[in-house]
Amino acid sequence: MAQVAECVAPAGPGVDGYLGVAQRVEADLTIVGPEVPLVAGVVDHFEAAGKRIFGPRANAAQLEGSKAYSKEFMARHGIPTARFQVFDDLAAAQGALSRFEYPVVLKADGLAAGKGVVIAKNKAEAEAALEGLFSGALVGDAGARVLIEDFWRGEEVSFIAICDHDTALALPPTQDHKNIFENDQGPNTGGMGAYCDDRILTPEQKDHILEHVILKTLAGMAAEGAPFRGFLYAGMMMTADGPKVLEYNVRLGDPETQALLYRITGGFADTIFAATDGTLPSARLTIPDGATACVVMAAHGYPGTPRSGDTIHGLGEAMEATVFHAGTRASGAEIQTAGGRVLGVTATGTELSGALDRAYAAVDKIHFAGKQFRRDIGQKGLKRYTKNRVGT
Repeated sequence: MAQVAECVAPAGPGVDGYLGVAQRVEADLTIVGPEVPLVAGVVDHFEAAGKRIFGPRANAAQLEGSKAYSKEFMARHGIPTARFQVFDDLAAAQGALSRFEYPVVLKADGLAAGKGVVIAKNKAEAEAALEGLFSGALVGDAGARVLIEDFWRGEEVSFIAICDHDTALALPPTQDHKNIFENDQGPNTGGMGAYCDDRILTPEQKDHILEHVILKTLAGMAAEGAPFRGFLYAGMMMTADGPKVLEYNVRLGDPETQALLYRITGGFADTIFAATDGTLPSARLTIPDGATACVVMAAHGYPGTPRSGDTIHGLGEAMEATVFHAGTRASGAEIQTAGGRVLGVTATGTELSGALDRAYAAVDKIHFAGKQFRRDIGQKGLKRYTKNRVGT
């Protein structure tokens, strides 16, 4: 980022520190990326100081900040989601397992950096996961309250819209890959890669999700006194019974952001300004045909305790793609690992296959000890297109 922009560290902690930066650089617009400051009320803080900012206020950010709140909201407003129960203690949660079939989904109520979901295949796994969540061993305080919900079969899709209270501009659909290992095996992560392609959803499916999920959510939030402005992310499961909501995020997803914004070639800043001015319906984005793909390169030990300090080689040789740094640090002339998800290697193509080829060509030129990445990013999309072409 420092190659293309000036990086300014907050002068102090929390939302005050962010506001101080915006005031110091005389920012015309602030766009909030991560969920933690949104839940902490950074938008409320900026607005009180008269600074333009794009994101939901704290009361609307509860859609991501509390899984229990979001599920109960969906239930109140008839937004399709899985059957669920919320528990505040281990014994009650374990006692309720008999009311669910396996596999079963266990979710930490609070923010857990994408790692608060466990899919348990049997009772032993479910009981162990519940103990880990309530004890804090898995995700700390985020697991003090836990949801148990039905498991759905289908294909996941990330549907993100730019929203301004009662209007929404849908962005192209993306698909994330949550599990650490190929073929969707192993524990959940914050995301091991994503691709963006309009063909993930049919036009009819896009219209259905926009009307029955996004706009319905905006209407429900307004009715409850928490009007929503910002990026509304609906994690969808495309089931045999139609699209169902798995969860909300109140921001652009990661790594969906890399694949999604890489496709947008014009109008993004103007569209966000329009959303903060109440003129979103007049906004236009330039999104060329084609596809983009992002492959995440993760550190040794991720998604558990990642190892830091491994030197990264080959960044200057990976010319086929743009390499976004996520968990890195500079140490003299070296770039080293400094987090779980280290790099997001992102490329574009006229077809998904071309985007993936370019991304993986770049990945193969980058090396660090213990690197982890999935070789099957986008494979569901490729299989879908092959099936459609042969008409089966």
